[in-house]
This record gives sequence, structure tokens and C-alpha cells, in this order.
Amino acid sequence: MIRDGHLGIWGALRDVYPEAAEQRCWNHRIVNVLDKLPKRAQPQAKPLLTAIAYAATQEEAARRKAAFQRWATGRSYEEAARVLERDWDRFVTFYQFPTEHWAHLRTSNPVEAPFAALRLRTDAAKRFKKAGNATAIIWKLLLVAERRFRRVTAPERMTEVYLGVKFVNGVKVTTNGQEVAA
Repeated sequence: MIRDGHLGIWGALRDVYPEAAEQRCWNHRIVNVLDKLPKRAQPQAKPLLTAIAYAATQEEAARRKAAFQRWATGRSYEEAARVLERDWDRFVTFYQFPTEHWAHLRTSNPVEAPFAALRLRTDAAKRFKKAGNATAIIWKLLLVAERRFRRVTAPERMTEVYLGVKFVNGVKVTTNGQEVAA
């Protein structure tokens, strides 16, 4: 489950699916960290933050996080370093899944983007005199948005995920604990 905000929904999902892994959205976290920096420092910080999210291994991500925190603290941007640290374990959950799925798991933006047009028009739909007309336009907008949904990369790996196969840094782990190439 990928999230940013909506804590009530997450609490309910946790009650229903307590074994589900939680992944926070990297795009939202990068924006949150950049908000704690002065405008002049943001162009230098953004590539450092993006490099953390796209590190090849969880260990490399942790090293890059530490490097960013040293950079931020050295320039008196301690709050940015603290924001990056908050919920860290929920930002690196995607390393427990197949590498092919990481693009889908790092961010909630592919899910949010197609609904942007719908959100814009929901207020307009409230002005319809008949609920059926508003429902029809919202439904049509959802059908149009569906065409732009990003398809899951390597859907054949979903069976392994469903069956609880363990992955470390995107690589499947055998029953004897050794990593094997996919």
C-alpha cells in the first residue's frame, strides 16, 4: 500500500490487512523536504534527494540519506534532515518487492494524476440539478482517465508477491536464504 496522507484510510486498511507493507510516496517526501529549505538551496538539494529514492539497494539509499543529512546539517538546514528521517522505514519498503515493481511503488503520483481532471470537475458537477447527470459526467471522466492508467510492469511477478515470496533489494530470496537472480 502506497500512501501520503489519509491516515484514517490507512488505519482502516491496517485493521483489515495487518500484514500489508506500507510504502510512503517519495515524490511527496521530496517536496516536503524541499519546503524546509530556502529557495536558493533547493536546486542543489533536489538531485541529492532524488538519488536517494532511486538508489539500487536499501543500503545505498541509507548512505545517500546520511550524505544528504550531513549536507543539510552543515548548512544549518536541520529541519530538512529531520523531515527526511521521519518514517524512513516506510520509504524503503519497496526494496522488499521485485525490482520491476519499484517504479509503481515509489510514488502515488501515477494513481493521483489521472484523477486530477476528475477533481477539477467534481465541483462543477455539484451544480447539476439532477444527481444522475453529475454521476454520468463523473463516470465518463473516470472512463477517460482509466485509459491513461499505468500498466503494472512484470505482472507475472505479482503471483510471487501474493504468495509471500521474500525479496531483498528487489532480488528473490530462496528458502535457504540466498538471493537468486530473477
